[in-house]
Amino acid sequence: MNIPYWIEKVNLPYTDYAQIPQDIFDQVNQKLDHIQGADPLITILIAAYNEEVNILRCLYSLSRMQTSIPLEIIVINNNSSDHTQVTLDKLHVKKLFQEIQGCGPSRQLGQEQAKGKYILLADADCLYPDTWVDEMMKVLQKPGTACVYGRYSFIPELGYPRWQLFLLEKMKDVIAGYRHIKRPYLNAYGISMGYVKEFGLRAGFIMVNVRGDDGRLAFDMMQYGKIEQVKSAKARPWTGPRTLERDGSFTNALKNRVLREIKRSFSMLKGEKAHDTKTSSNED
Repeated sequence: MNIPYWIEKVNLPYTDYAQIPQDIFDQVNQKLDHIQGADPLITILIAAYNEEVNILRCLYSLSRMQTSIPLEIIVINNNSSDHTQVTLDKLHVKKLFQEIQGCGPSRQLGQEQAKGKYILLADADCLYPDTWVDEMMKVLQKPGTACVYGRYSFIPELGYPRWQLFLLEKMKDVIAGYRHIKRPYLNAYGISMGYVKEFGLRAGFIMVNVRGDDGRLAFDMMQYGKIEQVKSAKARPWTGPRTLERDGSFTNALKNRVLREIKRSFSMLKGEKAHDTKTSSNED
């Protein structure tokens, strides 16, 4: 899969807040004003920690949504120490501040303040196609559905050519299909996830700083309805390979993921027993 043409338009070339000209903020705000309404059906929630430029890129992409569904955007600043708040103060979105560190606490605050019937989670360092909202909602609004999740792709950077990232994405999609049979919540990531707000409030996010807050919420919402996949490429957000860089190289990233999935492949064939997601570990 090649990089879509729209990526270049919204992937702004700045490295810090001081480089961003006012006219960029004006352009984004004009589009944000157009897509947001006073009586939203959807709330898009974004938790942001030290994303002074990335959050602008993200919101630029979201501002270009081609949808007739009324929505609002809420960004939660999670104790950022850079200029994230300064960036947000110049943008026409609802801003919240969560002093408890972690995506879970941030998203919990956001959903408590949300006006929409449905919540879509987005990540501050990701870019979204203009069809993302409609494609997610096509599945989320199906009867009996509590939660949906989408797939995502990687923007190539130095050391990570597109062909390698595409290979990793294909492997990731196959694994997601395997997981979905018995443990679909393991595929629910905040990069592209949606749910019925009523069910999210009942389940509640974990209120400590731990990874997997999104999947934990999805697991707890399974009692209210199904978790469904959104397979459409039109719903696929794009992100940089920051998570892969933790492994040091593409080879290590691929090897670590393959070994991890092989290790837990048999456990994926059976559903997980009921447990307290607010205190459980991330070990499988």
